Formats: sequence, structure tokens, C-alpha cells
Amino acid sequence: MGKKTVWYEIQETETIEACLERMRQEGYMPVGRREEPLFEMQNGEPVPVRQLIQFKGLKIEE
Repeated sequence: MGKKTVWYEIQETETIEACLERMRQEGYMPVGRREEPLFEMQNGEPVPVRQLIQFKGLKIEE
């Protein structure tokens, strides 16, 4: 038996819809979401680069 919950991170070149479809194909449904900014230091200052988005997937019982 596999894990009941798994965190899926949206890849840099992936859309949110593509990530949700990947979850469905692996037998998980989204039950949570978290976002976190990704920063990069430029000239000694933190500059936002992109947003890391993750979905919490719950195993679909069949």
C-alpha cells in the first residue's frame, strides 16, 4: 500500500492544470495548497524570482 498523502510541486515549466492532471493520473486528489516565494540575491538585495506552489494530494480510495 502506498502513501495516503503526497505533496506535488508545480515544476518551473508546468502549469497548475498540468500538475493537477498529473495528480489525477497517479490516483491523488488535491486537498491543500501552499505557496512560498523563491528569492535570489542580486546586488546584496533579495529579489523575488518566482512562486513555489505545492498541492497536497490525498490518495483516492477505490
